[in-house]
Amino acid sequence: MYRSWRRKYKRPPPGYKQVWRPVHRSPPASVAFTVPTMDSFHFYVNEASWSDEETEITRKGTGVFLPNLELIESDNSQEENPVPIDILPDDIHERILSCLPLSAIFKASCVCKKWNQIVHSKKFTLKDANFLSEKTWYFMFTSSIEPVGYLYDSGLRKWYNFELPFMVHHTWHIAPSCGLVCFMDDETSKEMYICNPISREYETLKNPPSLGFSVYSALAFSVDQSKSKYTISVVRSIQASDDFLLWNISIHVYNSNEKTWLPPVMGTMEGWRPGDVSAICNNILYILVFCTRPNEVQNFHGLITYNLDNSESSFGVLREESVISAPCALTCGRLMSVQGKLVLVGGIGRPDRPGVIKGIGIWVLSGRAWMEISRMPHKFVQGFGELDDVFASSGGGDLIYIQSYGGTALLVYDMDTRQWFWSQRCMMHKKFPLEIFSGFCFEPRLQYL
Repeated sequence: MYRSWRRKYKRPPPGYKQVWRPVHRSPPASVAFTVPTMDSFHFYVNEASWSDEETEITRKGTGVFLPNLELIESDNSQEENPVPIDILPDDIHERILSCLPLSAIFKASCVCKKWNQIVHSKKFTLKDANFLSEKTWYFMFTSSIEPVGYLYDSGLRKWYNFELPFMVHHTWHIAPSCGLVCFMDDETSKEMYICNPISREYETLKNPPSLGFSVYSALAFSVDQSKSKYTISVVRSIQASDDFLLWNISIHVYNSNEKTWLPPVMGTMEGWRPGDVSAICNNILYILVFCTRPNEVQNFHGLITYNLDNSESSFGVLREESVISAPCALTCGRLMSVQGKLVLVGGIGRPDRPGVIKGIGIWVLSGRAWMEISRMPHKFVQGFGELDDVFASSGGGDLIYIQSYGGTALLVYDMDTRQWFWSQRCMMHKKFPLEIFSGFCFEPRLQYL
């Protein structure tokens, strides 16, 4: 009726008016709706961990951060009686919540007690977890005194204010796997954290016993969802000679089923030393090592492997032939497991100045050979500086993230489409010139394991 009147008279009919009705910020005891469609649900959210910098009315219908005001079109001649949502059975509630994006699910848990119980129930996390996005999210933080940062949803291409349940510093070792993230501070703390950033559940573990003052340490983490367990590896290296040629190495492995650290595996490396980069892929531990022999090529990198299923107590002295050479002269390297393959993201050094980056490349390990996947276009390289170790990188699913330590710019590479692109602009600002930014990616999951 209204549409036909508008087409004929170019104005609303008598008695029709538009009313701006504010939405209350406090959660009501019950939620009412008039038409059982997803666009008619109004969320009342008051949670500090999930917030948005923008207000965009056009986002209504996505289930993400509805505006505080909504336009209500009403006709005085008709009155609608609200129907309480509690009359719906629980399985209908679950189906409604499963249609929401992940970023809105925990907001919906603040609407009423029923939704809160459903969202945090084991049945919902296991049965309805298949609707979650397969794309990894990225958490960016800085050297702040609070555990706050920004979370990037790569599916919706949007940033959110986010807070971890504990303080994290950019000097910590961080290793993600299958929705869980392992944090280790090997300098000032004796504990490490295993955390699901989405549900904010976490547990603490004691760091493995140290056999001495380690100069370098590396953290690797892998989750086996089929067996509901995870494996942690901590690699520590200590200088064994005055000429830096001989290094002692120890590998500490933690199995969550046994809830204990296994006896450390000891070894010695001659001419090579482990650094602070390692990764677990298909139950193989990969450790990035550096050449300590005087040579013309500086910052020469290599890779050693250790089978975590190996029952031997020691691997002895690692020889030259056991080291897998880097694909080229690298200034730095980052290891990660992406699509079941070991991926190396490294800064490519200049021939005349090996410590200066001329580009950033991505390689996949095939046997003992590296296959180059892509090199970052030159127009993107300029935003990462020229020093030897200037970026953080992590990957999962089909995405690889590369972030400059000196800013909030986040570059993404899609392994499936072989394309480079910038993420949406992050709202985090630089407070002082030497401020350092870092981050890590993880798969969003509701369940802990």
